[in-house]
Amino acid sequence: MTISETTHARQLVSTALAAMLYEVSVNPKPGLVDPVDAGPHPDMNVFMFIDSAVSLRRYFDECVAAGEQFTGGLTALPDLFQTIRPAGIEAEKDMFGATHGVNTHKGAIFSLGIMLTAAAFQDRHPKVVPTGNAGLMQVIQKMLAALIDHDLANGDMHDVRNLTAGEYQYVKYGFLGIRGEAAAGFPVVMNHAYPFLARRTGSINERLLDTLLHILLYADDSNLIKRSGNPDILLRVRQWVTRFFELGGSQTAEGVSFLQKLNQKFKQENLSLGGSADLLILTIFLALRNGIIRSDQNTN
Repeated sequence: MTISETTHARQLVSTALAAMLYEVSVNPKPGLVDPVDAGPHPDMNVFMFIDSAVSLRRYFDECVAAGEQFTGGLTALPDLFQTIRPAGIEAEKDMFGATHGVNTHKGAIFSLGIMLTAAAFQDRHPKVVPTGNAGLMQVIQKMLAALIDHDLANGDMHDVRNLTAGEYQYVKYGFLGIRGEAAAGFPVVMNHAYPFLARRTGSINERLLDTLLHILLYADDSNLIKRSGNPDILLRVRQWVTRFFELGGSQTAEGVSFLQKLNQKFKQENLSLGGSADLLILTIFLALRNGIIRSDQNTN
């Protein structure tokens, strides 16, 4: 695979990296690492996330090149996904090398790699792929048409000791997890998080923080379920989020105070929102790509 050196390719990769750095910069995020607090992740800090993001540049270059150079038609897009899977495995090694063995961005390697590849393919084929998020969603759905059958439905799930959190939750609860979200074209991002962010007002930090909480209303976060040991945690968290927005969200003193208390609760109960953070990264990528957030906007 030849790495593309076009201005467009470099811009796509830079947007992906920026999305990851924006996400870790948002604060105060309950259950996640930010510049103020490591949350329930004492083995992590914001500088580790920066190192991790930077280590993925080569992988993102490969994803964009794969999308731009793919010569198959729309029906062959599952082959495009298989093209980037080996690169994703190597990217995980790069990430673990940068973080000394800590998993900072494994989920983002999967999700953002898919979206970035699909965006590159979409931009290269404007005559056959609709523009905007709807067209991107279609490309992703076609790319991952065989994902559930390949990874879950027809996989060997007998030895639970060798299962990932997502695979275990599929076996025990029937949850499709991030694979199901991805195979559907990331509907939580496309249909909920992105439109919410687009109409939200306030500073970039406030808008992104509120968007993260909004994601929790729709996402079945596998990290959250894994840490709690019970999918009922989703209902509890959604009740907390509803209260947060009743108090005015991040733009009111009451909302911020509630969020700080929520952060302490997440630390006490060792709850993580890693899956929702990955969806926020995707939302930020689209927002930067489409110009609905810019660094020169109000940052108070």
